[in-house]
Order: sequence, then C-alpha cells, then structure tokens
Amino acid sequence: MKIKLSSSWPLLLAAAITSCGSEQPQNAPATAAETHTSGDSARVSGKDCNITIAGIPFTRSVNGADSMITVNGDKVSFRAGEKKDFFCDPNNQLSNNTAPMLLTKVDNTKPFTLIAKVTPEFTQKGLYNAGVLYIYVHDNFWQKFCFEQDERGNHRMVTVRTIGTSDDNNHDIVTQPTAYMKLSSDTRTVASYYSFDKKTWHMVRLYQNNYPKEIWMGISNQCPVDTGSVSHFEEISLQQNNVADFRMGN
Repeated sequence: MKIKLSSSWPLLLAAAITSCGSEQPQNAPATAAETHTSGDSARVSGKDCNITIAGIPFTRSVNGADSMITVNGDKVSFRAGEKKDFFCDPNNQLSNNTAPMLLTKVDNTKPFTLIAKVTPEFTQKGLYNAGVLYIYVHDNFWQKFCFEQDERGNHRMVTVRTIGTSDDNNHDIVTQPTAYMKLSSDTRTVASYYSFDKKTWHMVRLYQNNYPKEIWMGISNQCPVDTGSVSHFEEISLQQNNVADFRMGN
C-alpha cells in the first residue's frame, strides 16, 4: 500500500523537533546513533577563555563563567546568579540553560577521569542549588552530576542526562557538607561516583559512552530558584585514565 504525503509534511516534521530553549541557536537533539555518525566535534556555546586551575587549562566559558569564579591557588569559589540552571524540560515548561560552566576540552577516544572535592553553600531557600560536574557536547547533549538540595531540603547526589530532553535522577542523601565527585570513562562506559574520603566510592550512574570524539568537561554552580549561590571546588584533577572497577569506582 502506498501512502501519499502532503506537501506540508516537512514543515510538520521540523516543528516536531524542539530544543531546550536558549537565546542562542540550538542544534537538533542527538540520538545515540546520530552521535557516532553525525560528527566528531563538540559544538559548544559560550566564549573562549584562558584559565588554568590545578594544571587544567579551562578554555571555554559558558554563560559568563569566567567572571563568576574566584581562584585561590587550586581552590575555586564559583558563584551563580538568580535562577541559573541547565535543564531541558520534557514538557518545555522549566527549560533553562543559563547556568555558568567552565569547561576544558577532552579527547573522548582516550580514557578520562575528572574528580573534584565539592562544597555547595546550601541555604534554606536554595531549592536545587548545586555544585556540578559536566560532560558537555552541546546544549541538547550533555550530562551533569550534582551535589544538590532537593524539594524536602535534603542534600543528595543527582544526575541529569540530556539527549534532546533531560531526565532527572535523585540518588543518595548526603549528610556531610563536602563530597568528592568523580566522572570516569574507559571510552566505552561512563560512570558517576561520590566519596567522603576519596578511597571508598559509591556509584550513582553508569551508561554507554556514546559521546563524539571530542567533548568538554568541567565545573559549574547552579541556583534555579533562589537569588544566588556559591559552590566551592578543591582538589580538581583530570587524568587520562579510568577506574579499574566500574562497579566499585576504584
């Protein structure tokens, strides 16, 4: 049976493809299959910068991140203004991509491990405030790993993975003010971990690495609801290796 298509179907198809909302032009959402075949370079928004922290050259500033940080040796205090978040709402009601990100370019054809000691300054009204680690390709393809305040005032690990739209996953409640956070990949798998002593790691998320050959990684602070916040990052390291045991994180 043949199906006759009207001349307007390309317009309808184009209208069905949405982005998470931005003042900057957006790329169409990427699927896992498209990611491997549509190109090898991350298409990052923001502007060039030249900031070295703990020997890591951060060369991309998104949403003014370079003006929102204070560097003291290898320690970073990262501010965020009012209602700054990065989220592609499946219902397109809460989409917001204004959170500042400080990023460094990473070769995804090789293993990597990004670690930081993260201390968010949580407040009573700071719903969803978080210190954040990122894997970033473009505004519709990324993962963030957050030490975040939830709706009940608990502080917990949260991951958000975005392929066109964002999922949102609450993980373990954390009662200590500081946690080590880690993103690691052997080029095939990506996993997120946290620890209190940098020895015993707890896995919160694991999935296939379907990012392109070139990606960006880095740090961020978000304040989706309140009037502003600060997160502190210490002992930041980015190495070209991966955890030996993806379940245990060591």
